[in-house]
Amino acid sequence: MDADGPQALCDLCLAKVCSSLEALCSRRADGSLGLSLAPVFPQEMADQLLRKMATKGILNDTTVGIFQNCKELRLRRASIRRCTVSAEAFRLALCPHRLQELDSAWASGGLTGANIVSGLASNPECRSSLRRLCLTGLHVDWESLVEDGVGFSSLQGLRTLNMANTDLTDAALEDICSLPQLESLDISCSAVSKLTALLHCKNTLRSFIGHKLQQLDMSPIRCLSVLSQLHTLRHLDFSEDHFAVDDSDGKDGEEMVRQLLEGSAQVLPSLVSLDISGRKRTSEASVRAFVEARGGLVFLGLLATGASSCEILTSQRNLKVTGEANENQVCEALRRYRDRECFIREALLHLYNLTTDIDKPRPDMLKLVLEGMQSHPTSLHIHLVATACLFNLTTQDLAEAMPVCLLTSTVTQLLIAMESFPSHQQVQKNCLLALCSDYILQDIPFDKYFAATLVINWLRSHEDPTLQRMAVAVISILVAKLSTEETAKLGKDVFIMKQLLAIVQQKAMAGAVDSTLKFALSALWNLTDEMPTAARNFIECQGLGLYEEVLETYYTEPSIQQKVLGLLNNIAEVEGLQGDLMEEGLLEHILSLLQDSEVEVGVRYFAGGTLAQLASRPEAWTLGDELHSNTVKQLHESIMTWNQLEREMVSYRSFRPFCPLLQTWQPSGVQLWAVWAIHLVCGQNTSHYRSMMEKEGATELLRALAAHPDTHSDIKELSDSILLMVDQQQNGSASTKNHTEPQNS
Repeated sequence: MDADGPQALCDLCLAKVCSSLEALCSRRADGSLGLSLAPVFPQEMADQLLRKMATKGILNDTTVGIFQNCKELRLRRASIRRCTVSAEAFRLALCPHRLQELDSAWASGGLTGANIVSGLASNPECRSSLRRLCLTGLHVDWESLVEDGVGFSSLQGLRTLNMANTDLTDAALEDICSLPQLESLDISCSAVSKLTALLHCKNTLRSFIGHKLQQLDMSPIRCLSVLSQLHTLRHLDFSEDHFAVDDSDGKDGEEMVRQLLEGSAQVLPSLVSLDISGRKRTSEASVRAFVEARGGLVFLGLLATGASSCEILTSQRNLKVTGEANENQVCEALRRYRDRECFIREALLHLYNLTTDIDKPRPDMLKLVLEGMQSHPTSLHIHLVATACLFNLTTQDLAEAMPVCLLTSTVTQLLIAMESFPSHQQVQKNCLLALCSDYILQDIPFDKYFAATLVINWLRSHEDPTLQRMAVAVISILVAKLSTEETAKLGKDVFIMKQLLAIVQQKAMAGAVDSTLKFALSALWNLTDEMPTAARNFIECQGLGLYEEVLETYYTEPSIQQKVLGLLNNIAEVEGLQGDLMEEGLLEHILSLLQDSEVEVGVRYFAGGTLAQLASRPEAWTLGDELHSNTVKQLHESIMTWNQLEREMVSYRSFRPFCPLLQTWQPSGVQLWAVWAIHLVCGQNTSHYRSMMEKEGATELLRALAAHPDTHSDIKELSDSILLMVDQQQNGSASTKNHTEPQNS
């Protein structure tokens, strides 16, 4: 599928099954799930369902129970990678199947290699059918297998075995190498000290991977002697973790590699792939000699050897190389070493340097970085460099040329990094830098509530001005994108209110007019929009007094005044909080802004909104009839001088706060502001607001207002204009629908 195309139907169906498991299943006595009405799944789809459950993180002792039904759900290639599954659940759900492949890498829940081998061996079909087995990261528990009289050799059909990052011993290796069809073996990062057991499978073994065998106790000559007898070997990996080995260590391994590189091509004559990445003493001369002697080479691993710049490598068209000499080598390293932290870390360092001044979108690189992060979720080293690479690859206009789904994955990974490393300032900074993009925040789908809470939590313990500016900018945009329920949840957090008000106060005391102040004011405005709890928190955090000062201090800054008045407008809408705004000095200042023809219409609009809401509730007005009458009068006179705006100045999630203002008994100034506001937004986006008006009763109120004999002619005129726009839009939609619907013959 194209990266930016729709998901495959099969994926969507499997995802739906995963999200609906509880509804589709009944529970057994042991608590495990079983499908209530299970059709016979196509065999490959059963494998895909198990894999989908594993990747979604929902595969456990309870859910894996659905695979106890091996007639309808027949597994062949099973994966429980990184899942929490107990030995008993594994035995009941997976062992009865005629498995050909099993990937149980890094499985938790107490599951051991012994549990897996003995469980599979208990099924006579599995003894011969199983071809591939991955036990990476598990405790082997070899002693238990010996006690039970079972071993790897029980799985006679096994051809590929991965024992990397296990406590594999020499004795267990002896048993493994007695397998009659063993072709591929990975014992990387294990406790093996001798390789002589490999001679038992010298006529079948085609691939041997021995990365970071730090307990190996063999002389270079003896080690090479054993390897040289593996006549069918085509791929050899004898790489090392260059970060973990001092220059004084690993000399025997380095010497063995040197002898292999400089030795005769008659040693391992079938070899076409060699990985010696991390072997720091490798020379370009040795590499040149090896390549010249072996014309059929297809892969050479030279990352962190210092030898990947060897000139002969560029002349080999069919040879893939991992290294740091160029972009191809670095990307090849990221592709091949996904499970090796040391090499991913090294490759990312070089990728960062390659992408510092990148000017073309590289979705291929972006995918590789994300895969590295996903493979090493707890590695600070990788996330530190990877988040910097993500910023380089999505900065400025590069993001807009990337597939949307890839950017969604990128943002998700950035959020996971922020959550995983909350105390590491550079990781947090990298993530904020990457997130601080209008395009990403506005147009890319991702969990914006989760993002907002993470950035807010970051603000709790950081005061760096540059990062603070970015964090406030991100919060400001995200809050405007949240659902009503999410905004309400966020608005209940008094900390965020205090933090944003502290930023406003800090900037106001310095007389600053910068983006941080504007973003903080916007965030507060959005947080209090139709949110009574947030509005109450604002007042309790002494926000009103601060906003009065800001309103007076920034009298020449319309962008600041508009945001301040917008929030006061939100408070004025909340019944029970209007009394807090009943300060004569504050209202007279707002009234002066309304009346001043030199002030921008945007500022006068929100000043009018605040006054209209307060004047609409006689029971809450405590400042005398004269000020009330003057306010209503000035509202009407001022609004009639406003020109209709062409640009979008404001958007509304609801017209509910307007409904009380549209009552026929309200003063004309109050009615006029509400009607003018609705006319403004409808004129700019009629289709969006028409259904909102119908649903919330605003349309009926406007009809009643237009028909009432006491309604002022100015209000009637605007009301009729709105209703005409709504009717035309409705008729236009109906006409379009009639033209596009298929005709019945």
